[in-house]
Amino acid sequence: MIFKLKQILAVICFFAVLGLQAQQKRALTHADYDGWESVSSDNISTNGKWVGFQVSPQDGDGRLEIVSHGDAQKRYVINRADRWSFSNDNNFAVGRITAEKDVIKALKLKKTKADDMPKDSLFILNLANGNIEKLARVKSFSTPNKEASWLAVLFEKELPQKPAKREEGDTTKVAPAEKPKKTDGTTLIVRSFDGKTTYEYDRVKSYGFSDTGTHMYYVKATEDTLKNAGVFILDLKSGVSQIIDVGKTDYMSVNISDTNKFLAYLTTEDSLKAKKPYYDLYLYDIAKATNQKIASKDTPGILKDGMISKSGRISFATDDSRLYFGTTNDYVSYEYEDDTTMLDEERVKLDIWGWQDAEIQPMQLRNRNRELNRSFLAAYSIKDRKVTQIADEKVSTVMYDNKAKHKLALGMDDSEYRREYSWNTQIGSDVYLVNLETGNKTLIQKALTGRPSLSPAGKYVYWYDGNERAWFIYDVVTKATKNITDVLDVNVYNEQHDSPSLPGSYGAAGWLKDDKGFLVYDKYDIWKIDPTGKVAPQNITLGAGRAQNIEYRRQRLELEEDEGIDPASPLILTAFHEFNKKNGFSKGDINGKKAPEQIIFTDNRYLGLRKAENTNDLIVRRSTYQEYADVYATDMNMSKLTQLSFANPQQSEVNWGTVELVDYLANDGVPLQGLLFKPENFDPNKKYPMMVYFYERNSDGLHNYRAPAPSASTINIPYFVSNEYLVFVPDIKYDLGLPGPSAYNCIIPGVQSIVAKGFVDADNMAIQGQSWGGYQVAYLITRTNMFKAAGAGAPVVNMTSAYGGIRWGTGMSRMFQYEQTQSRIGGTLWEKPLYYLENSPLFFMDRVTTPVLIMHNDEDGAVPWYQGIEMFMALKRLNQPAWLLQYNGEDHNLVQRKNRKDLSIRLSQFFDHYLKGAPAPLWMTEGLPAVEKGRTLKYELEEDK
Repeated sequence: MIFKLKQILAVICFFAVLGLQAQQKRALTHADYDGWESVSSDNISTNGKWVGFQVSPQDGDGRLEIVSHGDAQKRYVINRADRWSFSNDNNFAVGRITAEKDVIKALKLKKTKADDMPKDSLFILNLANGNIEKLARVKSFSTPNKEASWLAVLFEKELPQKPAKREEGDTTKVAPAEKPKKTDGTTLIVRSFDGKTTYEYDRVKSYGFSDTGTHMYYVKATEDTLKNAGVFILDLKSGVSQIIDVGKTDYMSVNISDTNKFLAYLTTEDSLKAKKPYYDLYLYDIAKATNQKIASKDTPGILKDGMISKSGRISFATDDSRLYFGTTNDYVSYEYEDDTTMLDEERVKLDIWGWQDAEIQPMQLRNRNRELNRSFLAAYSIKDRKVTQIADEKVSTVMYDNKAKHKLALGMDDSEYRREYSWNTQIGSDVYLVNLETGNKTLIQKALTGRPSLSPAGKYVYWYDGNERAWFIYDVVTKATKNITDVLDVNVYNEQHDSPSLPGSYGAAGWLKDDKGFLVYDKYDIWKIDPTGKVAPQNITLGAGRAQNIEYRRQRLELEEDEGIDPASPLILTAFHEFNKKNGFSKGDINGKKAPEQIIFTDNRYLGLRKAENTNDLIVRRSTYQEYADVYATDMNMSKLTQLSFANPQQSEVNWGTVELVDYLANDGVPLQGLLFKPENFDPNKKYPMMVYFYERNSDGLHNYRAPAPSASTINIPYFVSNEYLVFVPDIKYDLGLPGPSAYNCIIPGVQSIVAKGFVDADNMAIQGQSWGGYQVAYLITRTNMFKAAGAGAPVVNMTSAYGGIRWGTGMSRMFQYEQTQSRIGGTLWEKPLYYLENSPLFFMDRVTTPVLIMHNDEDGAVPWYQGIEMFMALKRLNQPAWLLQYNGEDHNLVQRKNRKDLSIRLSQFFDHYLKGAPAPLWMTEGLPAVEKGRTLKYELEEDK
């Protein structure tokens, strides 16, 4: 008994110490953001022996870490390194080293010229012994995609030499320093990683390896009349470099075929100052060392009144049968534009909006450069030496795969429906099956709203049809179209879809090799469908997902699956529990003979699973709210996860937090979930102020790690939780035509369910949201006074004026937003005027008693800036406390870090004042007069004045 009592006392003491430690931990401050780290660019070598990743603070110098997959203690760290990769033989790693950010900042403050600023370096790490070789003043570098291990390095231009110094009293004339030759090119070095073999070339301005690294090309720039521009090819096996072409004005878009038999490029002899220089397409036979011009503006077969496009992609078919390139419309001269007798100030500038236009003027202007440079796919038959125009003005979009072994592509034409795009973003397109050899097009589907694709072997075209809520295939041979999921007794469309648009599908895993089967998802399980219809659809997860509320999805492990899924390869599935949010991986059976076998399934989020190309070694990332998504090494069994990265050790010093899943009922009785975040030192006997944040559904993100970071628009949850706020994030479901009432019916009962737990200070609660969330904030404060303060970012408050507005980021009309998508009215302003009025907070602003902090920026490309102004002016007119933050030159969400930091400070000051009784800052009590703009930020608190 005494022994047990000692144990109990020990446990009590242990937890008391833990509680004391939690109380002693400091709260996050805005100064913590810059040092908070993220891990990125994680990769595993093809032999599975090495893993690399970048660790970067939000502001400052990061590092690259390369760790042994089997021994986490064996680790190489290279400061300020990024853009890295392993050599194809797995013996080296290579990457860029940037200059120190503090040094760059200091030099910028001194107005240092760009040429005198520090340049990037290159590191070459020997993985066997850890030796590092560094090359200075590197402009760019490249390695082959596979097989050979070569390194090409292009250096920055040489700095001008300083004049020679002379001894004091020496009166002899000193020769001026020699200036660098005037050229766009610089030195290129091509070398083996160990440096034993090196080739060096001058005046190089572009270069590239063939896919397997047996050859590389380089383009030289003109230096003077004796040193012309040219394109060259280097045989890396023999070390022999050959001239392909010299003397022309420009060379570009060089490409070597996968077989290393051919090289293609564009060149022109016109001045590059011409409004539209004419380019020619050349084909070089590497083995025969012969070069020929194969296409120009006058070549039979190309676009009528067209020319070769310098913007078009140059690529070879995988079997070298065809060379793909782009054509474009010839330059058209306009008399008015070319009138040299007019001054610029005499020229008329206007936009004419025509009701019959396919696209409205803002959209046309936004896309103007794209249209001026539009390319239409063409193909050159290497065997027949003939050009075939594939795409044209009518069928301008042609989707092809140059890696495919078949000769088919898909063409899309939406011209018949494009005028509707201002209010219907789900307009259809006519779909054509295109023969890449002949250019012939066969119409296979009218007004398709989905995105069609070709099966890997080219036997079928397949698509999801939102109107029919089903998957379809078109048989290329029989020319028959059929619904392949209508026989299923489950739905393949998103059943949670709650907007007036067409529902999307749950997706598809892809095709088996030789088009033997197509894998489709329902909400939980995976179905194998025989495209011939001879075999009934098979649930290869045997209904285990639906029975257990687990969503199974295929995890792709192979980097290349151009020919489809190999049925002999392991079938790894992701597994996600719909309600408790557990996550992990299972082993599936492509033949559907046994249910998925659990590999790992825990209260975590797993992401970034990657397999070594030639072994069964894996890396994966794992997170919770408390645990950053670090990199782990494992194998196919995942029985042991070895942590390789260790980001943010400083988190252990901070009063962090916890998150829990909350179940509650909406006002209409529908079950909902939400997330409740509590500080680490949470005491259930205390009363805490609570922030409520929302944006549609967030509960699936239970195990997401949320980093402290300056706010782009919304509250940073870790910051507020660490500073002893509760944060509640409820899910919202919507009823058609009732977006505002739907938000109320879901958010308010969720908040009430948390208050009922007894640890919320119900007199000190606030809401905050951005964009669609900002709208809902504006709506809620016209319906309830339960919140002491509110933050609304980019809120739409007047749906009647916003309906006719423009999304300036894309040039699109906003009509679709209300008729079809997120705003969920489901009709035009004339069909449903009362819905627009009743869901618009502006018309009910006289009910508002809640102080509001609004942010709306003057270059918002999504929500019209004047919506924030309408809200602010209404509240000002009603003499209600309101502030509008307008960041100059900023978009919908803040991009510039300086502004994000500023918003974070103001958000915390605003809510601290209203929910914790902290003194108000001067920007709230005095404002920021225009005469003081840029001179002070008014962060000072009223009590310190």
